[in-house]
Amino acid sequence: MVRINWTFQAKDYLKAIADYISKDSKRYGKLQVTRLKNRTRVLKNQPHIGKVVPEINRENIRELIEGSYRIIYKIVEDNQIDILTIHHSARDLRRRKVK
Repeated sequence: MVRINWTFQAKDYLKAIADYISKDSKRYGKLQVTRLKNRTRVLKNQPHIGKVVPEINRENIRELIEGSYRIIYKIVEDNQIDILTIHHSARDLRRRKVK
């Protein structure tokens, strides 16, 4: 089974998403964070399920979609995945540094 590691950048963006949505509804802010976290669970057994991120075009950098968000992750090793960032699909990913 694969270990999923959330990077500091990904955690920061997850918090920013929750804070932004919570301005209108704390309930929906928490719900969106839960949905994003739950979406990554599939990676434990199927790390290659996401598609390659077109803007980066590296086989080990992939993404899952959850609603309007792109969950961008890196396959570090056979047993480790790093969640690099959570990105709103309406924004230009090329303007963001994904590490």
